[in-house]
Order: sequence, then C-alpha cells, then structure tokens
Amino acid sequence: MIEAPKPRKQKADGESKGPILLFAGPPGVGKTSVAKSIARAMGRKYVRISLGGARDEADIRGHRRTYVGAMAGRIIQGMKQAGTKNPVFLLDEMDKLGVSFQGDPASALLEVLDPAQNDSFVDHYLGMPFDLSEVLFICTANFIQNIPGPLLDRMETVEFAGYTEREKLHIARNYLIPRQLEEQGLSSEQIEISDGALSEVITGYTREAGVRQLERELGRLARKVTRRIAAKEVETASITPEMVDDLLGRPRVHPERPGTEDAIGVATGMYYTPVGGDIMFVEASMMKGKGELVLTGQLGDVMKESARAAWTYARSHAAGLHIREDTFAERDVHVHVPAGAIPKDGPSAGVTMATALVSVLSGRPVRNDIAMTGEITLRGEVLPIGGVKEKVLGAVRAGITRIVLPKRNEPDLEDLPAEVRKTIEVYPCENLGQVLALALRGASFREGRLLFGDQAPGDVAPLHAYHH
Repeated sequence: MIEAPKPRKQKADGESKGPILLFAGPPGVGKTSVAKSIARAMGRKYVRISLGGARDEADIRGHRRTYVGAMAGRIIQGMKQAGTKNPVFLLDEMDKLGVSFQGDPASALLEVLDPAQNDSFVDHYLGMPFDLSEVLFICTANFIQNIPGPLLDRMETVEFAGYTEREKLHIARNYLIPRQLEEQGLSSEQIEISDGALSEVITGYTREAGVRQLERELGRLARKVTRRIAAKEVETASITPEMVDDLLGRPRVHPERPGTEDAIGVATGMYYTPVGGDIMFVEASMMKGKGELVLTGQLGDVMKESARAAWTYARSHAAGLHIREDTFAERDVHVHVPAGAIPKDGPSAGVTMATALVSVLSGRPVRNDIAMTGEITLRGEVLPIGGVKEKVLGAVRAGITRIVLPKRNEPDLEDLPAEVRKTIEVYPCENLGQVLALALRGASFREGRLLFGDQAPGDVAPLHAYHH
C-alpha cells in the first residue's frame, strides 16, 4: 500500500523557509503577472520593487544613521509596506542592476537571497538582524547572462518561453480583447473580431515573444471602431482580415519567407532572438581570386570562426565532397548573411555556412524547403545548440516544416506544442556528411561517404578522414 506524502517539517516556532525563484524570459510573457497570481493564490501580501538602474548598495542595505537623510533599504521598506513577515516579494528586473563607486547592489543581494543566511539580514539603518526567511522572493530577468554567477547560484530558475501564434490568439481572445473593449467603452455586441483578422494582427503588426505590442495594436483597432461608432458611421463592426489593413495601416512586420526554388550557395538557417525565432539565409558566391574567404553581413567573432571552420572542413575534405583541388587556389569565396544592419553572432549557424560553402564549391543546389541549425567542428561533428523551441517555431511560422537539428538536441523537441510536432519532419544529424546529404539535391550518405547520383560507396573517400 502506498503511503500518503508526509507534510514537511516546520521549524521549531512554526515558521517555514521561503524558496528563492527566478522567472527568466523575454519581455511581455507574464512573469510579473504570474508572481502576482502566486501571491493571490497563497493569500499573502504582494510587494514589488524594481531594481532597474539601482546602482547603490544602500538601496538594498540602507544608510547608517550617521548620514543626513539616512533611511532603511528597499527590502526593509518593502517589509514595512507589507506589514507581515511572509509576503511574496517581487524583485523586478534583476538583470538591470548597475555598478558604481557607491558599491555593488548585486553583492548586497547575496545575503538577502540565500535561505541559509537571510534569517539574520542586517540593514544598516536598523543595525540589528531581521528575519527574511519566511519571505517568498521571486526575481524576474530578461537575460540570465547579466546576473552575477554567485547570485544566480542562489536562485531556482524557471524559464518562461515566448508564445506561439496559436497561444497568442487564445490569450488575445480570452483576455486582451475583453480588456481593451472595456477600456475603449465598447461592448462585445458592437465589435466582432474574426480569428483570421486576429492572426493578421499577430503576424503583420507585431514581432515579439510576449503580447504587449499585440495588446497595443488591439487597443488601436478598438479605438478606430469606437470613433466610427461615435461618428454614427456604423452601428456595429465585424472585423475581417481585409479590414485590418484599412484600420491599422500597412503591415509593419515583414517576416522572412523561404525561397521559391533551389539555389546554388544559398542555405536556410534558423536563429533565435529574445523576441522569438526566425529563419535567415546564408549566401555564398565564388569568383576568380587567390583562395581567400570574404565574410560580410555584420557578423560577430564567433560567427566568423564558424565560417572559417566550415572553410577548413571543405578544403580538408575536398575529395569526399567532390570539390576540385584547384578550386581553392584559383577562386575566392564570399559569404554574406543578409540584413547587414543587424549584428549577428553565435555558433549555431555553423552547419548553414558549411552547407552554403560546399554547395557553391561543388556546384550543387541546396534544397529550399529545409532549415538547419547546429555548431560544427573541424572534424565535421554537429554539436548541440540552444533555443531549439524558438528556432523551430520561427521556421514553422515562415512555412518550413523540414528541420535539420543536432542529434543531441532531440530531447528539446518535447518543449514544442503537440500540434507543431505533428506538422514537422525532424532530421537529427551527428556529422556534416548527413546534413549535406539531406540539404544538397541528388546527395545521399552511406557508409560514411557522401554520394551524388548513382555513385557507390567505394567510388569516393570517406568524409571522416582528412585529405592532404
């Protein structure tokens, strides 16, 4: 017989330690709203302090009373505001803390956010220990990388991912539209927004992981309808996709679309930004020269290194890739990533760059219906990368359903919504030979060899060996 779980032990005086949570994710996905809901569900007082731009240690610990205008720190002030020992305490914008000659507020938070130490937190103004161990601290941040390591180590991270188009549609239908209609003085009988119109607003007027901009656009839509009703031009409005352009103006967001036909030297990659994922193109072109590699498109150092690693791989495996040896001595290759005004960096475009390079060097077209991501090594291994969910959703949004991923990223596919998993074909790859066999037209990969047309494995050298 299975026993029921035992209630956790209380401290001697009936108190319990509160955990330290960190809600990490892009703006507008509901981190602060969830913290407020936790407080409401637990029946506790809710206190929020914003740490954005806090540069002074005294903001956290308070001033000593010898100073003119001395006051307690924001933690003790928040406890005073709550009027209870166990509030839900939200520390907003944890990654926006500053550092100045007045000290480092992040270091002052080390004691506050350590359940083993914060039962005797000393504020300089109070001058005596104060017990914070019953407080449920919830921190929020957009970029975990900006939080100092020792501080991050004290917190339990909860990832908040961006929403899919389908999720945004449900959020808008159930929460955003009713709220905006109430604010603009409209009733649900006066305006009806079809799912098609809502999808048009989401894809054509917003580019974000959260729903803040979406709510603004829905507010604009409602105000335009309110004006028409107030001017007695119409009594009710039923918004269709065709009317959105008329009400909100021309679409301001132009997402990438896959190419209409296969092209030599153009590979489709996937990238991730804090506002969601999308696809990008890597273009490679060959011309007469001295065997140099030219890189443009405002690439960061890591991305440039990925391109050079792909170039070295192509040179060292020329025979297996069906590239003529004299190509490298008599030709220059130019690799460009469009959207040159936007800085780009990261290792995950490695396989895309290698595919574009091999395509242009061997004269084989790349399939336009496949998007890929993954880091590569000089030996041609495909290494795992981050942001798989956002990247795949970005590719699906762009209309691509065939995805090439590193083999070790397969478990990350569980994060995808079930309806998306049903629509995509995923090809997990361990080495570049497998990627090229999928991406290049007329190619296959058998017994460690990249084959074109009706070649047999014995006709070409294996790809996992170097050729000099």
